Amino acid sequence: MNWDDTADEPAAERLADSAAERLVDSGADREDQAVEAALRPKDLGEFIGQEKVREQLDLVLRAARARGATADHVLLSGAPGLGKTTLSMIIAAEMNAPIRITSGPAIQHAGDLAAILSSLQEGEVLFLDEIHRMSRPAEEMLYMAMEDFRVDVIVGKGPGATAIPLELPPFTLVGATTRAGLLPPPLRDRFGFTAHMEFYEPLELERVIHRSANLLDVEIEADGAAEIAGRSRGTPRIANRLLRRVRDYAQVKADGLITRDIAEAALAVYEVDARGLDRLDRGVLEALLKLFGGGPVGLSTLAVAVGEERETVEEVAEPFLVREGLLARTPRGRVATPAAWAHLGLTPPRSASTGNGQQDLFGT
Repeated sequence: MNWDDTADEPAAERLADSAAERLVDSGADREDQAVEAALRPKDLGEFIGQEKVREQLDLVLRAARARGATADHVLLSGAPGLGKTTLSMIIAAEMNAPIRITSGPAIQHAGDLAAILSSLQEGEVLFLDEIHRMSRPAEEMLYMAMEDFRVDVIVGKGPGATAIPLELPPFTLVGATTRAGLLPPPLRDRFGFTAHMEFYEPLELERVIHRSANLLDVEIEADGAAEIAGRSRGTPRIANRLLRRVRDYAQVKADGLITRDIAEAALAVYEVDARGLDRLDRGVLEALLKLFGGGPVGLSTLAVAVGEERETVEEVAEPFLVREGLLARTPRGRVATPAAWAHLGLTPPRSASTGNGQQDLFGT
């Protein structure tokens, strides 16, 4: 059993299926992966956004090159779709080194990690995605590999087992995680540089969209890019996905040029509204407002009202609604905010306007 407890595989599969159906999901499907390979910037100068992270990382890499040494181990945390994989590839390119890509769930035994580490070349970059999902034995082996560039390979079992030390060439580990809080302190402390990826501002997303449109040979006006950026949830991956869907609409329904009107019409077809909410998000809000008067209501009850699994509502829909200030999680249940009523064009009852979901004792 993994230390972070991923035993509920059916629930995880349901969550993945629910997310994969959404145009505004920040995870990457196969189409995204294929397109992103062509759209990814090749160096820090091309990378848009994350100004502080880029500046700090540039100093780390320049100093390492000046010393003729491998770069310090790097930990990148943040939501999916913000550029962690892209930055890992840029690190390898800036250091003129090859890159090896794997993920935490793929490393379930210490032997899996030992096989990867023993085949690394000097200076190579090892990108370990979802590093918090590694097994505990592999994680403990990684401690020594990161600090001393050495691992002990256990041969045999029981009293006759022996540890054979294996020297490793200097390498750079780039770890990526969406849940930095699950990383144990001993692992976090072994990274020389730690960066948190923030959500993008609309103006930064407009630059991303213009760059992607140019690479995809798509004609787009400034107001069309602004419309797509405003619905992209602060995430470049979603912005690029929406751009491709709007491009399709523009090619079929118009002359191929993306304007604000075309972007609005296209995203209306795909049920992505002006704040980036899709059918599931609006379904949760409408149930909360229309059926329960804005709450508070329990998660299970809300999930039944929406016709979705409890995990889908909690893990797929709620994070963005909370971040947008449309929904609040309280000890008594989920509560809609005044912004939620305004977004759906509904008038809150007097009990909701007090902010506590309760009426006065005498209805006054």
